[in-house]
Amino acid sequence: MTFNNTTYFLLAASLLAATAGKAQEKPLINPGEKHFRNMQQLTFGGDNAEAYFGYDNEHVTFQRTAPADGVPCDQIYYGTLPSKKNKKFNYKLVSTGKGRTTCAFLMPDKKHLLYASTHKAADTCPPVPDRSKIKKYVWPIYDSYDIYVADFDGNITGQLTNSPGYDAEATISPDGKKIVFTSMRNGDIDLYTMNIDGTNVRQITTTLGYDGGACFSPDSKMITWRASRPQTDEQIKEYKDLLAQGLVMPTNMEVFVANADGSNARQVTKLGRANWAPAFAPDGKRLIFASNHEHERGFPFNLYLINIDGSGLERISDDGGFDAFPMFSPDGKKLIFSSNRNNGGTRDTNVFICDWVE
Repeated sequence: MTFNNTTYFLLAASLLAATAGKAQEKPLINPGEKHFRNMQQLTFGGDNAEAYFGYDNEHVTFQRTAPADGVPCDQIYYGTLPSKKNKKFNYKLVSTGKGRTTCAFLMPDKKHLLYASTHKAADTCPPVPDRSKIKKYVWPIYDSYDIYVADFDGNITGQLTNSPGYDAEATISPDGKKIVFTSMRNGDIDLYTMNIDGTNVRQITTTLGYDGGACFSPDSKMITWRASRPQTDEQIKEYKDLLAQGLVMPTNMEVFVANADGSNARQVTKLGRANWAPAFAPDGKRLIFASNHEHERGFPFNLYLINIDGSGLERISDDGGFDAFPMFSPDGKKLIFSSNRNNGGTRDTNVFICDWVE
C-alpha cells in the first residue's frame, strides 16, 4: 500500500539486511516455507514492491525505485508474467515518470490501471523527512497525491480524486464495481469507497488513527486493512502533532476486517509492532500479512496467515530479512510478494512469484 510508506519500510529493511554482509548463494525457498513451490525472482536490482495481479492472472503492476537506472523515486511498471520459469520477466514504465507514484492496480477492462501520483504538483520527487530533525521512524503523507487512471502507454486518461489532502492506496473489488482508498480529506487518515468511475464517494472508517492499505475479499463483500489506534493522551498528541506535519509513525499497526461498506469492523491481530500489507487468502476465510512482531528490534519481517477471527496464526516465510506485500492471484494458484532474499548482501528488494501449496 506513500513516500511513500512502501519505500520507508524497504529502506529500513535494506539497511538492516546490508549489515549482514554479502550473502551466500542459496535456494530461493527456505526450509520450512512449505507453502511455496517453484519460486521465481522477477526483478533484479533497486527497490521493487507492491506487485499486484490483474484480473487475468497473467499481468502485474508494481512500483520501482532504481537511482542507478535513472528512477530516483517510485514509478509504476507493468508486465506480463513469464509463461515458463526460465523466461525473463519483461516490464515497462506506465506512469508519467514525473513526481512520485504509488499503489497501482489493474482495471477490470484490462486496458487501464489506476495509481496515485504527485506529478501535478511537481515533476520532481517530493522531499523526504529530515531525519536529523525528526528523530522518529515516520512516513510522509504527501497532500499532492491524487488517484489517476492511465493506459498502458503511460497516458493519463482520467483523474478520480481532486480533493485537498492525501488520496492514495487504492485497490479495486474483484467484481470490478468499487474502489477502496485512503484519504485525508476529513483531517484524519481514513478509508473511503467510490464507484469504479470515481462517483459516490463514501467515508467508511471514522476512528482516530491511520487507516490504509485496504483490499477486498475474493467475493467483494469484505475488506481488510492496516490501522494504528492511538489510545493514551500522549499517543493521541503524538499522532496529531505528526499528522499536522504530514507524517505518520507506522511502528504500531494491526490488521482489521470489515464489511465492504465499513460496517462490523473488527481487529484481527493483537500482536504488537507493525502488522501490515494484509490481503485475503483465496478461501476468503484467512488473511496473509507481513509482520515484525516476533522480533524485539523490529526486524526481520515475515509473512503470516491468520483466520479472520484472529485464530490460527501461522508464519509462512522465514528468510531472516524482509518479506512483505503478499498477494494471491485471482485463481488462487500463485503468490507474489517482495523480498530482499537473494540480493547478494545488497540493499535491493525484488519481486518474487511462486506456486501456492496448501
